[in-house]
Amino acid sequence: MDVTLDVSRLAPPEPMQKVLEALFDLPTGDRLRVLHRREPFPLYDILRQMGYAWETTGDEGRFEILIQRETLPPAPSGSRQC
Repeated sequence: MDVTLDVSRLAPPEPMQKVLEALFDLPTGDRLRVLHRREPFPLYDILRQMGYAWETTGDEGRFEILIQRETLPPAPSGSRQC
């Protein structure tokens, strides 16, 4: 299921804070659909570090970012994960 969060009218740093709060509460398997007035480049590094994948579409003051937890491929047999 997609959860929609519109941060397009919020002033920085509120959009980032709201997105991170929403990700914390996002049920496993769900996706967060973020509506924003600009492309949130600083958010991408944080998402990567947290293990999320995203897809961004839009331009000219209207962006949509679809965020979901990255799925990891199964570990090869006989290997250990740390």
